[in-house]
Amino acid sequence: MAEYGRYCPVSIATEILADRWTPLIVRELVLGNTRFNDIARGLPGISRTLLVNRLRHLERRGILDTWPSPAGHGREYHLTAAGRDLERVIEVLGTWAIDWFFDEVRPEEVDAVTLVWWMHRRVDPSALPPHRVVVRFHFTGEQPQSLWMLLDRGEPSVCLTSPGFDDDVVVVTTIPTLSDVFHGRRSWTAAVAAEDIEVCGQPRLAAALPRWFVWSPFAEATRARLSRVATGVPASGH
Repeated sequence: MAEYGRYCPVSIATEILADRWTPLIVRELVLGNTRFNDIARGLPGISRTLLVNRLRHLERRGILDTWPSPAGHGREYHLTAAGRDLERVIEVLGTWAIDWFFDEVRPEEVDAVTLVWWMHRRVDPSALPPHRVVVRFHFTGEQPQSLWMLLDRGEPSVCLTSPGFDDDVVVVTTIPTLSDVFHGRRSWTAAVAAEDIEVCGQPRLAAALPRWFVWSPFAEATRARLSRVATGVPASGH
C-alpha cells in the first residue's frame, strides 16, 4: 500500500481511505453491518480475500476493532470513535457525487438481491408492527424473481426462498422502479399512483409498509438535487 508521506492531513487520510473499496467498506460499517458476510453482501463484486485485507488494514489504522461474535464463533467488526466520525465523511462524499455527477449514478443497474438487502438494513424498527410480518417482493421483467423480507420483532432478514410463512404483503414492481424509490428519485406514493408498484395483502399492512423504511441515506440529497434541476438552480447554488 502506497505511503503518501506526512506532509499534510489529506495525505494521511488518503493513505487510510483512498484504496478501492475501502470507503465502501466504511459505508457498510457506518450503516451498522458488523459481520463479515453482511458486509460482503452489501458490496457485490468484492472478493473475500480483498475484504479480509481491507478490514485488517482498517483495524491496524485504528478505524475498527474486532470483537468475538456473541454467537460464539466468528468475529464482528465495530467502528472505533475515529471510525464513527467517518460517517460525516461518507455523507459528504455521497452528497458531492449526487450534486456534481448525478447523471453517472445509475441505481437501476442494481440487482434484486442487493436492492432488497440494502432495504432490509434501512428498516425503522419503531415503525414495525409488534408481530411477525412477511413481505414478498415480486420483480417482473424478462426474468421474474421473488424475494422475501421477514420482519420479526424488529429484526429484518432477507430470504431467497419462502421462509415458510404465509405472505402478509406482496409488492409487485420492477427492479428499476423500486430502486428509484429507495434512492429518492421517485416517491412510493407516485409509483403506486402510476401503477408501477402494486401492493397486495392486508390493507392495514399494505398502507403502512412504506413507513417501515427510511430508504437510502442519500435519498434526501437526491430529492434536493432533482428539485434544483426542475427549478434551474445549479448545484453550487445551495
